[in-house]
Amino acid sequence: MKANVGSIDRVLRIVVGLGLLSAVFLVEGPNRWFGLIGIVPLLTATMRFCPLYTVVGVNTCGSGKAD
Repeated sequence: MKANVGSIDRVLRIVVGLGLLSAVFLVEGPNRWFGLIGIVPLLTATMRFCPLYTVVGVNTCGSGKAD
């Protein structure tokens, strides 16, 4: 797995993931469990790899060192 999630994308995924996970604690009723979807962006942020990006051909990582 080659990293394809850049640093800004990573921060956004963490914020969105934590926001969705907070719904588990803040929302009442059966819809609260949809907040568990927040695990997906958190996992992709920590692994720095998004399988969907591979399919679509997106790479938000920098190319490395500038020549």
